[in-house]
Amino acid sequence: MAGTVLLEVVEAVATLTLNRPEALNALSVEMMEDLAEAVRQLAGRKDVAVVVIRGAGEHFMAGGDLKDFARQLHLSPETRLATFKAMIVQHINPTVEILQGLQQPVVACVRGACAGFGLSLMAGCDLVVAADNAKFTTAYSAIALSGDGGASYFLPRVVGARKAAELLLLAERFDAIEAQRLGLVNRVVPVAGLDEAVEALVTRLKNGPRHAYGEIKRLLAASHDNQIESQLQCEAEAFARCAATADFAEGVTAFLDKRAPGFQGR
Repeated sequence: MAGTVLLEVVEAVATLTLNRPEALNALSVEMMEDLAEAVRQLAGRKDVAVVVIRGAGEHFMAGGDLKDFARQLHLSPETRLATFKAMIVQHINPTVEILQGLQQPVVACVRGACAGFGLSLMAGCDLVVAADNAKFTTAYSAIALSGDGGASYFLPRVVGARKAAELLLLAERFDAIEAQRLGLVNRVVPVAGLDEAVEALVTRLKNGPRHAYGEIKRLLAASHDNQIESQLQCEAEAFARCAATADFAEGVTAFLDKRAPGFQGR
């Protein structure tokens, strides 16, 4: 990787840092490639309990890099069509699909600008902690684009169809409190306490029942397509698999002993 995305794994926590702070971490073609490669390295890792996605500097991600886009404007419409489609299919789509398939909880740490693909990336995370200075917009329609990174998938599921249409069609800016009201953000904290708040949440998840977290994520993902009968069957099977783990035995024993459980991820 060229350094536009950093991947660090420390004590079972994988941190993906979007690393173009001088450009508000705007998504360049190079960053698309680096992000896809970093995410591929996470797939299937058993030594990771939690994944954190954050931006270097004062911003999460200010959308796509329009300077990179401008370099494609000399191409014919037909060539632009092929170029941008390939870019998204080869780099953006695999990134989103792999992140969605991770068994580990994925936490977004958001401050400053969160726009375009940055908003899509955040919306696909399991939990989001935002600083009170965060500003959000889909941004796409402002430059005559429709959206990528799962924007049209995640937004209707998080905020509802009508609000998703408003966010994408109008591309208006909104603050962290509104993002929390809409359900895009779980917690809003003062910017000075953002890192501490994320660390506390990550520590809690890291020490939690990893197998159960993976089953919860699978159940939530399946619920969008399943009928109630199928979902109930999936729940029964997941519940039974959890009940066969050592963490389940520890959880029950700890509750009866009136102590905190010591989950081991088994």
